[in-house]
Amino acid sequence: MMRVALVHYWLVGMRGGERVLETFCDIFPQADIFTLVVDRSKLSEKLLRHDIKTSFLQKLGGRKHYQKMLPLMPFALESLDLTGYDLVISSEAGPAKGIITRPDAVHICYCHSPMRYIWDLYPQYMAEAGFLARSMLALTAPALRQWDVTTAHRVDHFITNSDYVAKRVKKFYRRESTVIHPPVNISRFQISPGPKDYYLCAGQITPYKRIELAVEACTRLSLPLVVIGDGATEKLKRLAGPTVRFLGSVSDVEMENYFAGCRALLYPGVEDFGIVPLEVMASGRPVIAFARGGALETVVDKVTGMFFHEQTVEALVAALEEFEKSCAQFRPFEIRAHAMKFDSGRFEKELRQYLAHVPELSLSAEVSGHEDRQVPTTKKEQHPV
Repeated sequence: MMRVALVHYWLVGMRGGERVLETFCDIFPQADIFTLVVDRSKLSEKLLRHDIKTSFLQKLGGRKHYQKMLPLMPFALESLDLTGYDLVISSEAGPAKGIITRPDAVHICYCHSPMRYIWDLYPQYMAEAGFLARSMLALTAPALRQWDVTTAHRVDHFITNSDYVAKRVKKFYRRESTVIHPPVNISRFQISPGPKDYYLCAGQITPYKRIELAVEACTRLSLPLVVIGDGATEKLKRLAGPTVRFLGSVSDVEMENYFAGCRALLYPGVEDFGIVPLEVMASGRPVIAFARGGALETVVDKVTGMFFHEQTVEALVAALEEFEKSCAQFRPFEIRAHAMKFDSGRFEKELRQYLAHVPELSLSAEVSGHEDRQVPTTKKEQHPV
């Protein structure tokens, strides 16, 4: 029996990356999980059924302060003992791919994103960080970039979650990859016949999401905007007029209701892929997105939403004015049908197909399932790298 290890950067909540990890757990139910730090109270039962091994950062208080321990992460990852495993799958949006495997082991990396804060978003993080964080990042970023590129050569095969991330992997690591879009649990979301009387922004509020553009645009037009998610700063709140509400975090049920009840999701940032737009589309609602990044792979212009082409308040204001005139053209059931193409069942099927055709592995019987579930592989899937 092939021994499998799943490596995830950190396990402190259940977001998109952790849902991807759950699918790997479905495919390899006996796999062990390795991570830098874990907060078991925040994990799903599916993940908790696996043996979860942590790095020395767990004992240093990493569960609460892991984001401050970036300079220690390379040492922590390289200290994990993976010598007993034949197949290692790393789930990467931090430095997870930096683990060391046996020479004869196969290492596959599912890359959600190269580390944004040391690559293309480095200037934004530096501009928003406090003095101490900015000083630490300035000192450590050059060495981290060098380590990040070096560890890319420890990976045998890359999978990326979008064409946008595939281009970044090619740019920063000079490596090819296969795109398999992450799973979206479409069944959680339903179309609601109720009134659509507000615009919506949802998700963790961080600088690169550019939530301030939505706040300023809706304030300028006196349009109602609901902002869901932790991280709203006083500076952001000061930009908001009386039509903007900040709700912080809400329950899953409340979130689903807000998705179904909005006029449209405003998506002014550049995301690697973006689960939230598809969840809103699964609720039959359109997305108004900046035309860059993962949104170009999920939003169909004038069908499931619309794009604006400059990341400015003025461009978003113009898009909102156009949407207000044409919102009746968007058909909820057509929008939901498009979102269903990204459902979680599709993700697992594509992963199984991919793994069954990795040249170094003999996993066809183990990961492909029964013969009646097989579908023809595409050209891309026949060539994992």
